[in-house]
Amino acid sequence: MNLIRASAGDEQEALILQSVDRFLDRDVRPVVHALEATDTYPAEIVEKLKTLGLFGATIAPEYGGLGLPASIYAKIVERMSAVWMSVPGFFNSHLMMAGAVQRFGTEEQKRRYLPRFASGELRGGVALTEPDCGTDLQAIRTRARRDGDHYIVNGAKTWITNSVEGQILAVLVKTDPEARPPHKGMSLLLVEKGPGFKVVRKLEKLGYRGIDTGELSFEDCRVPADNLVGTEEGRGLQQVLNGLELGRINVAARGAGLARACVQESLAYAQVRKTFGKPIAEHQAIQIKLADMATRAEAARLLVEAAAAAYDAGGRCDLEAGMAKLFATEAALENSLEAMRIHGAYGYSKEFNIERYYRDAPLLAIGEGTNELQRIIIARELVKRHPA
Repeated sequence: MNLIRASAGDEQEALILQSVDRFLDRDVRPVVHALEATDTYPAEIVEKLKTLGLFGATIAPEYGGLGLPASIYAKIVERMSAVWMSVPGFFNSHLMMAGAVQRFGTEEQKRRYLPRFASGELRGGVALTEPDCGTDLQAIRTRARRDGDHYIVNGAKTWITNSVEGQILAVLVKTDPEARPPHKGMSLLLVEKGPGFKVVRKLEKLGYRGIDTGELSFEDCRVPADNLVGTEEGRGLQQVLNGLELGRINVAARGAGLARACVQESLAYAQVRKTFGKPIAEHQAIQIKLADMATRAEAARLLVEAAAAAYDAGGRCDLEAGMAKLFATEAALENSLEAMRIHGAYGYSKEFNIERYYRDAPLLAIGEGTNELQRIIIARELVKRHPA
């Protein structure tokens, strides 16, 4: 039974979030420490996410999804990240892939793939990054050459979420390497695992553990021409960038959740840990840290809320998503460091959560576009919206 759909007939947000909280308390919180410590893929948690319907969270109901607005989706992600930041990673990249099909795919592609994406039968993500290409996506080298009713794909991708355990990826390729500007020769292909699609290795990471992040190679991988997202070549980069808006809201929500978790644990610890005969929460130096941490966490939450509302309004929200992603992820970074300082040696110990927050937070400043890039996007959008 789809737990969220069963409780959301009239879109009662509180009931949806209660279902998520019960799932976190019952199925995630008791096992997160052990799974994260061993970098174990949490198969049972992934199955529970399928049951909850979260692999179809933002997919339209007509294709079997929940059709949740970004405002509710972001709150789900924020709650999950406060418990284990890796959990929303299993469906974020997956939903970006689904979003590309839903927005730009043919009706046949939607009918063929979206119901299977929504159920989690087919699970995957987007394959953009390459060994020599990250932020500058126009520099990708993976090539897809048309051969009759197929494309022949050759190249390599790295740092691809859901690529080891998943079954399908939306792969950004160059169908015309000579096109100028380069983005006019870039396309998006749905590539299912099969001959020529090789997972080279699972990558080990500082944090964000449990989730499968892989390095891939494509060697004469034959992909049906019908798997080109849409009907025209040369639209791939625009299709990907459109999906990054929701991806950045997701990452921002993770930052808000992590920042909040740091506040909650630091506040509780500061009231029981004593020095010089009183709880450290009564020391001014700690009070200043707690005040700043709480303010950052609340401001991050509000920026995420604003970005989600802008996304739900239907227009471009590069500015709002960029601001939310920038501030919330920096808030997570700063709060994780302050939480470790408040906890002292206990924060540095692997027996407690703080060191995990400290390892997880840096990824947020890198993923879905570095925070340096977010600042450029924000400035450009400000100028565009407020011409002199």
